Order: sequence, then C-alpha cells, then structure tokens
Amino acid sequence: MPELLEIAARLDDAAYRAEATPQLAEPLTLEEAYAVQAASLARRYARGERRVGIKMGFTSRAKMAQMGIDEMIWGRLTDGMMVEDGSQIDIADYVHPRVEPEVAFILSAPLPERVTTAAALAAVSGVAPALEIIDSRYRDFKFSLTDVIADNSSSSGFVIGPWSDPRGDLSNLGFVMEIDGVTRQIGSSAAILGNPIRSLVAAARLAEEAGEPLQAGDIVMAGGATAAEQLAPGQHVRLQIQRLGRVEFTVAGI
Repeated sequence: MPELLEIAARLDDAAYRAEATPQLAEPLTLEEAYAVQAASLARRYARGERRVGIKMGFTSRAKMAQMGIDEMIWGRLTDGMMVEDGSQIDIADYVHPRVEPEVAFILSAPLPERVTTAAALAAVSGVAPALEIIDSRYRDFKFSLTDVIADNSSSSGFVIGPWSDPRGDLSNLGFVMEIDGVTRQIGSSAAILGNPIRSLVAAARLAEEAGEPLQAGDIVMAGGATAAEQLAPGQHVRLQIQRLGRVEFTVAGI
C-alpha cells in the first residue's frame, strides 16, 4: 500500500501544480488504480475540497470495445473542480486540457446500488447541459487504462448550465458544441449508452461498490457524447443541447 500512496501523491502534486508527470512505471490492477484515485482525492479533501458527485467515462459501447473492457470507468467530482457557467478558466491551471459535451444530473434522493431506470429518474431533480474539462496529468497525454483511472479518470473541471425538469425523453437530444462560434462537434445523447439515464444507473452501482453511495444533492456527469476538443487560450466554448439549453465558458492565459 505505501507504493500506491506514493503514486497518489505524485498524481495529486501534478494536478495541483499543473505539471506533467511521467507515465506510471508500475503496472496496476483495476482495484489498485481505484485505490490510488481514492487516496489522491483524499489529499484534496484534506486541503478543504469536498466531494460533490461523480463523473462517468467510457460510456460509449464503441469506446469500451476499443479499450477491450466491458465496464465503464468513473472518477470523483469536488467543489474545487466546479466552474461557473459563463465564466473563465485559466489555461495555466491545466496541463493539456480538453473539453467534451455531456449531460449532468442532480439528485433529490439517494440512489441504491441496484436501481431501475425509472427509479433512478424519479430520484433526479434536474438535468442540465454540461461541459467536462478533462486533463490527463501524464506526459504527452499518453496513458493506459489503469493509468487514467488512477488519475481520477482524467477529470479536472466541469461547467453546468441551467437545470431543467428531467421528465421527458432524454434518449436522443441533439448536441452542438462550438468553439469561437464554429461548430466543432455534433452528436446526440444517444451516444451515452443509448440514453444517459442508463449511465446514472451504472453510476449508482459503481459508487455503492466503492463505499460512496450517491446521495441527495450529488451531481452525476453522464459521460462524453462526442470526441473531446483541445483547449487553447482565448477560446470561447459553447454547448447547446436540444430542449436543455446552453452552457459556456472562455479560456484565459497565454
């Protein structure tokens, strides 16, 4: 376990200082990778951040097949990662950031490990357009599956738009992500496991298995609906989702 704590400290330091770190020389199992992630986040909690939810990754069947896995990955969200809608981020706070469009849920009730899609939706008080800022801390943005899990599944920040009534069909909502007014990605919520509510069901199971069951007030980022786009200083990013509205931010720095 001491070696896992050393890896967690290295990854946390890389994120805190926004400095790239070499890929892990030590091969990790999935269980060890999640242990590193938990230990790394514990350091953030000790600095005063608090967990506010989780993010899901590899929610595309094609991506899972490409990676040779049959399970999604996940990471933890903290209040220190929250970016206000319409505000500005500083490129200096990241190593090599990218952005991807998502759907976010906020819960009004706890979600147990085993839950149906109907029960999961009943526990949701709001759904919103969201942008996740992903930022692997590894040099050259190169990593293995367990590397990325250990690094909080590359989660670095998230921006959430206005909350809407979650009732209604969420299975095929159109996405348009623009950078500086130019369309860069077009997609659909169907890319998220066919329906993003299925990602919420999976999130409940994975969080409970990790001993951190989803609670009222938790936010769940359902996973990327398109490929990610690299960020650069001066950019303005905006996502519009059919029926849900828009969310945006700008990038400062040199």
